[in-house]
Formats: sequence, C-alpha cells, structure tokens
Amino acid sequence: MPVRRPRPRPRFAALALGAALALAAAAPAARAGETTVFAAASLKNAMDEIAAAFAAETGDTARVSLAASSALARQIQQGAPAEVFVSANTAWMDRLEADGLLVEGTRVDLLRNTLVLVAPGADAAPVALSDLAALIGEGRLAMALVEAVPAGIYGKAALQSLGQWQALAPRVAQTDNVRAALALVAAGEAPLGVVYATDAVAEDRVSVVATFPEDSHPPIVYPVARLAGPENPAADRFLAFLQGPAARVAFERQGFAVIPPPRAPGADG
Repeated sequence: MPVRRPRPRPRFAALALGAALALAAAAPAARAGETTVFAAASLKNAMDEIAAAFAAETGDTARVSLAASSALARQIQQGAPAEVFVSANTAWMDRLEADGLLVEGTRVDLLRNTLVLVAPGADAAPVALSDLAALIGEGRLAMALVEAVPAGIYGKAALQSLGQWQALAPRVAQTDNVRAALALVAAGEAPLGVVYATDAVAEDRVSVVATFPEDSHPPIVYPVARLAGPENPAADRFLAFLQGPAARVAFERQGFAVIPPPRAPGADG
C-alpha cells in the first residue's frame, strides 16, 4: 500500500512572508536607542525642539537634563551617566577635558550668545547702563551665581568692566541658574536681571532694556562634546544632529548665533 505523504499546507508560505514583513517593520525600532544629554539651562527651549526633531528623524530618544553648566560638570566629574554635554562656557568644558572625560576629537564650539539686562513687563522702557544701582533702588538685581554659573560669571565681569560691580554686589539676588534669575524678574520680584538674550526671547513677561557691550565680558561660547564612556550610536547620532540644519534652525529661532564648523585644511574658499 503506497505511503501517503502530507500535502504542503498552503498557509505556510503566507505565514513565512508575514513573519518576514513583521521583522522588517520591527527593524528600525530595534535600532532605535536612547542617549542622556546634559545641557546648560539657557538651552531649554531650543533643546526641547531639537530632541523632538531628533526623535522624529531617527527614532532615538534624547533625554535632556538641564541645569547650570557648573552643576552638570560636577555631576559628570562624579560619574553621572551623561553621554553628551553642552556647556554655556568653555571653562567647565576645559575642566572635563583636562580630566580626560571627553572623547578626543569630538569637542566643537557650537553657539554664541549675548548678555542683556531685563525688566518686568512686555513694554519696559530702555535704560542706560551708567547707574544701575540707582535704577534698582531698594530692589535686587537678579543674577545666576556669580562665582560658578556662566551667566553669573559673565554678568559680574560685565559689571566690573563698567565700574558698577562694587556698588551692585550687595544688591544682587543670586540664583542657581540663569532661568531662575529670569523667573525672579518675570514674577516682578526683582526690578532688573542679567540674563542671556535667548532667555529674554523665551519669556514674554520681560523686556530687554539694555545690552551689555561684547567687550565688557569674555565671549559667550557654548561648546559641545561626546563624553567618555561606553559606546552608544544614539549618542553619536545626537552629537551630529546638534551640528546639523534642523538644530541650526531651532537654535537661531531662540536667538543663538550658530558658530560655523571649522573649514577643512585645503578647502576652497
């Protein structure tokens, strides 16, 4: 009696094809990753926009922690698991580089900013920088920590250059970061504050009433770098994304000046 072989099941090919398609559809998700980014508090609005655009384009997630550059740098020195750092000044990045905490060759100067004086209200009148103590009266001048936070360091340098620091020092209300100083002015708790121009753009309850001369303080430069640690392609992709066109648009929308990348040796000009 002949042996009857089972007939091929017609559904097998369809099932195999369906499984292959499912795997292909899942492939981008499998490649997606996460990265932890430490960034200066003054970058909040721009970084919110950039992180969203990065996720939409790559499927990766950038988890951004915002604080004063000084606080973030100290956390990195103590082993915080950050992978990308954007500082509001070069000095804190210099310290991390000296400690061997940056991936060699990844540090670049990304942005520039401007230092301004703000007052409460959307239509506050411009003022002269000649006698801020008289303008403050019995109030306080809101500033980030003048010995640690970049915005405070720049602000103190500018006031010293203008010959006003000695008179103003006792009247300064120091805050943990520049956004906290901005909040004091926005809430009407301080009649004036020293912040970045980009902070003023982000807060419609204050007005820029004066701009500090560029030569009254060190250049306000934001460097970025990949931090030493385990390999993570998502972190590398985010570092590149920060230097790309989508990030440029977001930074410029918030009032930052994007620093062009250095020209390659021998590039035609």
